[in-house]
Amino acid sequence: MNSGEVKQTVRQAGNSDALGWAARTGFAVVGLMHLLIAWIALQLAFGVSGKQADQSGALQTLSSNALGTVLLWVAVVGFAGLGIWQLTQVFASHDAGDRVKAVAKGVVYLVLAWTALKFATGSGSSSQKQTSDVTASLMSKPAGGMLVIAVGLVILGVGIYHVYKGWSRKFLQDLRSHPGRAVVVLARFGYIAKGVALGVVGVLFVLAGVHNNPKEAGGLDRALRSLLDVPFGQVLLTVVALGLAAYGVYSFARARYGRV
Repeated sequence: MNSGEVKQTVRQAGNSDALGWAARTGFAVVGLMHLLIAWIALQLAFGVSGKQADQSGALQTLSSNALGTVLLWVAVVGFAGLGIWQLTQVFASHDAGDRVKAVAKGVVYLVLAWTALKFATGSGSSSQKQTSDVTASLMSKPAGGMLVIAVGLVILGVGIYHVYKGWSRKFLQDLRSHPGRAVVVLARFGYIAKGVALGVVGVLFVLAGVHNNPKEAGGLDRALRSLLDVPFGQVLLTVVALGLAAYGVYSFARARYGRV
């Protein structure tokens, strides 16, 4: 089988009904994760939450009961389907930038599928610890501080892009039809809020690299908690949490209206 035949086979797989439904399930799971993270973040804003306001905290919440465990297995299928579908888009696009984004998103969703699988089988762990371990490993390399700063700048760039995508309504290009004004409003709010949260994550990595201290780096949970340390932090964290919930609702709409 030559390269042209391989590309054609992958494109056909990407357009299959089974993979399409799995990808749509993945978007719905993304929505559920953001709603759970938003709920934990709201509790954090009012000082009543001990859970992590990130993917591991959301997955841990699901693993606490039988229904949640079932949903974890659905999450495994959904994230895996969404990851595989994203990778098939590498062969469907002729734009180098779109290909890079497709690969990056595909890898992220497959990692989330693996993380959900570990929680479903009772072996899940804190993402904050994983982040610190990865940061420490990077810093042990030559020019490790610069590597961590570079990672932070990339994450910061992703956050800025989310804000731009929300403000400009660029997310509508991901949909096959208009979802309605209410969903658009929620999506704009959600993308901007998520962009702010990711931007804080990026800044934390940059600071960790500058100070050569891996403990300063952190994921979404640490970023959200850091918002409480700024003036009007409780209000700011509440707004961001509501924005993450809005993004979750949009993700459910994308499961229906998205281009898959």
